[in-house]
Amino acid sequence: MGGPASLMLTMGGVGHVIIAHGGDMISPDLNRQVLGSESVLGKPRAGDFGEYLRSMNQFVEVEAIGHEPNDAEAAELAARCDIILSCPPTFEERLRLNLAAVQAGIPFIDAAQWGMTGTLIVVKPGQTACLECLYPEPPPFEELFPVVGAISAATGSLAALEAIKILSGTGEPMWGKMLTYDGYRGNVTIVQLQRRDGCACCSSL
Repeated sequence: MGGPASLMLTMGGVGHVIIAHGGDMISPDLNRQVLGSESVLGKPRAGDFGEYLRSMNQFVEVEAIGHEPNDAEAAELAARCDIILSCPPTFEERLRLNLAAVQAGIPFIDAAQWGMTGTLIVVKPGQTACLECLYPEPPPFEELFPVVGAISAATGSLAALEAIKILSGTGEPMWGKMLTYDGYRGNVTIVQLQRRDGCACCSSL
């Protein structure tokens, strides 16, 4: 999802895009990582992904980080950003980025998927529920789970659209809502989320 999201932001002319993705490109990634190709197999992802994004828009500055940020680095990056799009697979990483965004007071968009289902959450710190309101503790996580590339692309693109709306002041962002797309049935569900009293991340705001 991070690939489609960053590609749409770059093609849309967002001035500075930072991507962070560790590890080397492997063949199972090719069904969903739109920034990669077979020529990148066995090579670090981030550098090649950054080069691809730069090739799509010379006027956008692209910064590629070849590892997953830890707590301190996530906070440092958030202080430099206007918005965070969270697209990693694990809840630990997603909650880390949520915390960094809330502490920095910047909008946060969480994109996730499992098989034929994609979800999107848009957070305005201090005003809407954050990701930790929904998941006070990281739930059990299946490291190898089914991924359909079309769901990744659709969910990542919707995350980018929400970011563009927020950054440009256009339209009505889905503040405090969760969108779920059921690819099996072609159904879209949108629910309003409620802040959780005592949330360790955002209740003090």
